[in-house]
Amino acid sequence: MLKEMKAAAACGPERAAEYVEMDEEHNVSQAEEMIMAFNMQSWKPWRRARSMVKESVQWVQATVSSVVGLHWLSYVALGVLTALLSFCMNLTVAKLLRAHQWLTSRLEGHALLQFLCWTLYPASLCALSSSFSHSICPYSAGSGIPEVRCMLAGVELPDYLSLSHLFAKLVGLTCSLAAGSTVFLGKVGPFVHLSTMLGAYLHRLCASAAGVKEGRPKQEMLVVAAAVGVASCFGAPISGVLFSMEVTGTHYALRDYYPSMLAAACGALAFRLLSVGSGEQETVQALFKTTYSTRLPFQPAEILAFAVLGMLCGALSRVYLLCHRWILQFTRTNAVLSKILTTEKALYSAGVVFLLASVTFPLSAGHFMAAKLSMNQLLSSLLEETQWYMVSQNATVPQGTGDSLWQAWNPSGTTIYATLGVFLFMKLWMLVLACTLPLPAGYFMPVFIYGAAVGRLMGEGLAHASTNGASSQGTARDINPGGYALAGAAAFSGAVTHTLSPALLALELTGQHTHAVPILLATLLANALARARHCPSFYDAIAIVKKLPHPTSLLRTCPKLLSVQLGQVVQVPTAVLESQEGATSVEKLLHSSTEMIFPVVDSHESGVLLGSVSRMQLEAFLHGRGERGLDKKLVDQCTFQPVKIQLSTEATIKQAYSVLGAVREQCLFVTERGRLVGVITWSEVTSEAFYKENNRRIRQRHIKTLNG
Repeated sequence: MLKEMKAAAACGPERAAEYVEMDEEHNVSQAEEMIMAFNMQSWKPWRRARSMVKESVQWVQATVSSVVGLHWLSYVALGVLTALLSFCMNLTVAKLLRAHQWLTSRLEGHALLQFLCWTLYPASLCALSSSFSHSICPYSAGSGIPEVRCMLAGVELPDYLSLSHLFAKLVGLTCSLAAGSTVFLGKVGPFVHLSTMLGAYLHRLCASAAGVKEGRPKQEMLVVAAAVGVASCFGAPISGVLFSMEVTGTHYALRDYYPSMLAAACGALAFRLLSVGSGEQETVQALFKTTYSTRLPFQPAEILAFAVLGMLCGALSRVYLLCHRWILQFTRTNAVLSKILTTEKALYSAGVVFLLASVTFPLSAGHFMAAKLSMNQLLSSLLEETQWYMVSQNATVPQGTGDSLWQAWNPSGTTIYATLGVFLFMKLWMLVLACTLPLPAGYFMPVFIYGAAVGRLMGEGLAHASTNGASSQGTARDINPGGYALAGAAAFSGAVTHTLSPALLALELTGQHTHAVPILLATLLANALARARHCPSFYDAIAIVKKLPHPTSLLRTCPKLLSVQLGQVVQVPTAVLESQEGATSVEKLLHSSTEMIFPVVDSHESGVLLGSVSRMQLEAFLHGRGERGLDKKLVDQCTFQPVKIQLSTEATIKQAYSVLGAVREQCLFVTERGRLVGVITWSEVTSEAFYKENNRRIRQRHIKTLNG
């Protein structure tokens, strides 16, 4: 009957109508189904053309896969698409900022209206960013780098790689950046997260095209995406790859190096070519191009000054990180703020941004902190080679190319030293307060600019002091304050994030390689001071407060556990099998345990580790007991998997984490002279309870030792 109905449907509408009028003995529901199938088939246009296109696509896919492989094309596509997103975001943000500036300038002479425009515009945008991103994806707020670090460490966070999260973060970040330097936020961190989400999607797309079903993206794609995120923001591929090495944790696979460099180079090149095509730049060059003198970029004695600058930036980073950790804890523990941040995110964002905008209003305190300059203009002005104080005093110093950005730092009635001092004091607490905003935002660019202001203040002071003396040739010492600003930016941002990639980023951003040695020296000294006494970095503090399963951050909370041996913390496992175990004992163990892998010992008395067996093998062993009989032993039916890697009881927790991260194993056995002592699992080293419990035990043992 079914064949007859198909034949009727294929004959045309007349035959189908006759079929509907058939006798009641036929199945009417089947007739309706066949008519629907006929209608669907008849409305498919261009069958032959679509078939040819499909065959052509399959041929191209097979050809490309045989030549370079789809995964290499996905790396190139990741770099180009991320650069396109970055460029479009910059273009949109620039238009929104110009609209704000135009509206503010049109209201000049009306102080109240100008104040309302200055404050309500960024407050509305940030409220929109917070409400929109939270409604689409509740965990899209913040930088995203702490979550990326967790995923790179092997922790599965699938919700942080969804397309809805990407869309929410993209729109929310655009609104946050459009608030301008009033809120003092950046885009590097969220863009690294956006790049990883885009990389995960491309990985799933390539896997689908290849006919392979994969549940989660490979570690390689996430590492490559982290490098592309930085490269596409600044057009700096090398520092992007170095950043991806630093955020991966304790182990970096060299196989990820070439894909990361390829994708980062494609992203940086695409970003710069888009800038050239839009007319922003004349050719492919550094984003903040500087033209420092190459004849004598700095005096040999200035190396000491750069070292002092590095230590100063390290000390300031400790103060900033301390304030940052305190305010994060305060917002989490304070009942009122915690309730507001839970239920009224948009209201909180609007209120905080309104406060920040009120402080930076140009007719009030903003007059003394260059509030009218955007983020890019702030950095460009701070990196200028011109000695501002000398120019402001009409000294015989060349005024450069006529750029007047520096004049925003020299308002009437004050000096550049007072302006820089007010900027540093005000932006410190304002940036700390902005970190509590529940919206997508980055924090690297603000600390980079803040460090540049620290270096600029020191460079201007040295330049002013040098004019009171003369060199051995009788000429004034030529000190470049912009070089100190560049070194300060790299040192302070590197100290806050506990990374060295900002030193290389500073060189790639400006194309100024004459200051490579002093910049690296200042960054190293600042990092040494910031890392002292196991002080958590900016991203570690966020991971600790959010209770993210990131082992490196958790170890920061209990630094004494770094050197604790595994023999003091692991406990004897209860789910252990003997080689001569029977079916009854195996069945009882499977019902009482949820483990996936079980260690097998020679006997419970000796405890000598023979290997391991999986739950699937044990279930197969029980399934076949009816055919083989109940007297069969485990050793007769199962093949024990050899233990390739064992940890000694003298190994430390930090070493166990490093080994687990390097070999990507879920558990490792701890032995002493071949005897099984315990099991350390990946879920344990990524659990906050594990560190707190063992820290409590160590303290109790230490107290007993002192009392005894």
